[in-house]
Amino acid sequence: MTFSQKFATYACVGDQITCTVDGYDVTATIVHDDQSGAPYVEDDGFWPSLDRHRAGYIGDKSKATLARHTAKAQAILDAWRRDDWFWCGVVLSVSRDGAKLSDHAASLWSIECNYPTFTKAQARASNAYLSVVANDLLGDALDAARANEA
Repeated sequence: MTFSQKFATYACVGDQITCTVDGYDVTATIVHDDQSGAPYVEDDGFWPSLDRHRAGYIGDKSKATLARHTAKAQAILDAWRRDDWFWCGVVLSVSRDGAKLSDHAASLWSIECNYPTFTKAQARASNAYLSVVANDLLGDALDAARANEA
């Protein structure tokens, strides 16, 4: 009982994947999360630090390593400011025989969509987590739909 489709490595608000389980048609949709803010606000350790008492502590590294980590964090922030990536939610809706049972049967929010990648492996895996989330929420969505039918 999983979505066989996957969200694309570059995804947009409104993109969907679908599956049918036991006669229930389930749609997972990417929705813009307008409640999440700048990455340094959402991630307590966003800015790297050599200070072991700060959330962004990267260990006993050189100043050159700190500079590389800081440049990466700045690139992520710059990309967010350009709207190259955004926070989203994955929302599952369920219908049966053409009748909508729930527009919002299950969801998870504050997920990165189109997050900047720095290696080829990261680029290939970009947005893979969105499909994982959809599959993780599938059971809850079906339970909510069944409850709405009763």
